[in-house]
Amino acid sequence: MNEVTAGAATGALSRIRLHLARSKEFPEGSARHGYEFVAPLNAEGHIDGEAWKDLRPACTVTRFWANEAPEHGRLVHRAGGVGGSSWVFDYEEDASDDDETGYRFGDHAFVPGEYVSLRDEDGDMHTFTVFSVVPA
Repeated sequence: MNEVTAGAATGALSRIRLHLARSKEFPEGSARHGYEFVAPLNAEGHIDGEAWKDLRPACTVTRFWANEAPEHGRLVHRAGGVGGSSWVFDYEEDASDDDETGYRFGDHAFVPGEYVSLRDEDGDMHTFTVFSVVPA
């Protein structure tokens, strides 16, 4: 998937692909470590919380991490966190110990080349680059 596009219509579902950004462990970053998720974006590329309420079942995530089996879950919006709520990748509906929380996802524009951070289930923060945004 090399197509890199932006400019979703308000509330339209977009497929967003994140790749691990440069880090001590991966000085060049890694396209083998990341996430692909579906979310409604507004015209500025921010997650559209109102549209998400109606499109919740379609808002899925796949975590791909090198040679590990992919994990599949949902994008959910939860009370708590920075600003009073958080966007979370939830892999098991009845458990929260496997959740991965987007750091200020509500404030970030999901536009190719931008950076976002996620706290994984172990509590470690990782930075990702938005690789692509295409219609879902």
